[in-house]
Amino acid sequence: MDPQIEAAAAQRLTADEERITGQARRRETLSLRAAWREFWRHPSPPMITIALAVAVLGRVLVGAGSAWELLVPATLLALFPLIEWVVHVAVLHWKPRRVGPITIDSHLAQEHRAHHADPRDLPLVFIPWRALLWLLPAFALAGFAVAGLAVPGLATDGPVLAVGSSWAWTFLVSAYAIMLGYEWTHYLVHSDYKPRSRWYRSVWRNHRLHHYKNEHYWFAVVTAGTADRVLGTYPEPSSVASSPTVKALHVAGRD
Repeated sequence: MDPQIEAAAAQRLTADEERITGQARRRETLSLRAAWREFWRHPSPPMITIALAVAVLGRVLVGAGSAWELLVPATLLALFPLIEWVVHVAVLHWKPRRVGPITIDSHLAQEHRAHHADPRDLPLVFIPWRALLWLLPAFALAGFAVAGLAVPGLATDGPVLAVGSSWAWTFLVSAYAIMLGYEWTHYLVHSDYKPRSRWYRSVWRNHRLHHYKNEHYWFAVVTAGTADRVLGTYPEPSSVASSPTVKALHVAGRD
């Protein structure tokens, strides 16, 4: 890590903490056990875990499937770096747009702007629970519909919801498990738990650069820059100027 880059990030972090709490440190360094306990105090992890438990139960009740179903989690894991990057750029960093008298702006984008304004506010780290109320069922509907269309023999009356499809349940187990893993990693990066493993240190560094140096780069959260490297948003930090809008996304005239 470049000491100058880390020092700049530390200064912004300290300024945040002093502004929010009136003192230099909001919390002492967390142990992993303490971080785990804090994680479950927020709505998103229990909601996703309930959905995951239902998906696991559904997959068990459906019974034995095909070994080819292992392609489902393998494909999702392989595509996740790209999915994560696209969602972060296109959905979370969405710029409000006016169409006539209507402003098009999503709740997810609004919450993400608030997250950038205050990266130390832990509730803003998580997927908003209101979004999960439609997002979790949407995953289920999409999984059943795609399975009914794509896998021969699952639907007898045309493209109906294949609720008995082991493929659909495998997709849901995989998707919800990945979502829960994303929430845990994102929370941990924003907590006071200090990184130890080489992988986690790289994830921690990337995401802090995104929040405290320049919001136009380092969009990966879980995958340590995999998609960023491919898509050109993984520059050498010392070559990038610190952004004046890193904590105020889409300020008029400064994007």
